Amino acid sequence: MSNYKIIFTGPVGAGKTTAITSISDDEPVTTDESASDMTRNRKKATTVAMDYGVMRLEGGEAIHLYGTPGQERFDFMWDILTTGGIGLVVLLDNTRTDPFVDLRFFLDSFSEFIDKTAVVVGVTQMDINPRPTISDYHLQLKGMGLNPPLFEVDARESEDVSLLVQALLYSLDPGLVEE
Repeated sequence: MSNYKIIFTGPVGAGKTTAITSISDDEPVTTDESASDMTRNRKKATTVAMDYGVMRLEGGEAIHLYGTPGQERFDFMWDILTTGGIGLVVLLDNTRTDPFVDLRFFLDSFSEFIDKTAVVVGVTQMDINPRPTISDYHLQLKGMGLNPPLFEVDARESEDVSLLVQALLYSLDPGLVEE
């Protein structure tokens, strides 16, 4: 029986907690607290340590899902959470002032982890703000010398989040076949 660990990261409000909740087979563990800084302008509560959920696979295997805090002041948790991880899901909120700054920040912050594993990018809130487009994100990533799987996602939809996880797993092992 194997256990795998996938990390979800991104800025405050990008949908990390929601994404993990939407695909976890068990009730997720969250460490949300009342927002006490500028974060409260975006949402009432924010993750201060981590989120945790699990996807159970056939044959007894499990994928453990860990969500990082989105605020940089909790970045000490990022190294702790990535230890033993097999890949990274970066979620970006398309309604933020400059989601490309967020894209660069999180890819740079996790670059050592990404170099050893794999990354996928999901863009949320595109139904609220359709610009920048997925094509614009592709251009940004290409300019950074990267070409990870990239999707428009709704973090509330388990199919969308599952697609991110599947794309990450296929990036790690292109020989995987869905049965």
